[in-house]
Amino acid sequence: MVDLRAVRRVCFESARFTGGTLADFRIPGATPNFWQAVVEYRDRTVAVVAAQDLPVLAIARPRSFDFTPTRDWSPLEFVDEPELSAVLAGYAEFRVLAPADLERSFVAAEWPHLLPADVAHWKPVTVGEALFNYWD
Repeated sequence: MVDLRAVRRVCFESARFTGGTLADFRIPGATPNFWQAVVEYRDRTVAVVAAQDLPVLAIARPRSFDFTPTRDWSPLEFVDEPELSAVLAGYAEFRVLAPADLERSFVAAEWPHLLPADVAHWKPVTVGEALFNYWD
């Protein structure tokens, strides 16, 4: 299990270092399986997503975890943020995955921490779908 305090610290420090503000830190209920740190810049808003069960970070378009008006259950849209990614990569306790890494075809043997039953049932197509999901 990944330490929530460490994720918050890394996201806060990285946002500040890159000229952004940590506007929100979203903690889901049972799903999704990731935390989301919303980082606001003057001209855009992004989210650092952190898997709860593996020290992996990525950058995506922010998602609402609320059910109103409707919750978006589709796969995350991962985005390139080179400066933020470089700062996040400086934290040795986390691995930062780029959009190209997350859009690769999912191979279960490369991610043995995922439950085989979940993989068989949900059939993720990409690495991103497998690591950052809304599975129950």
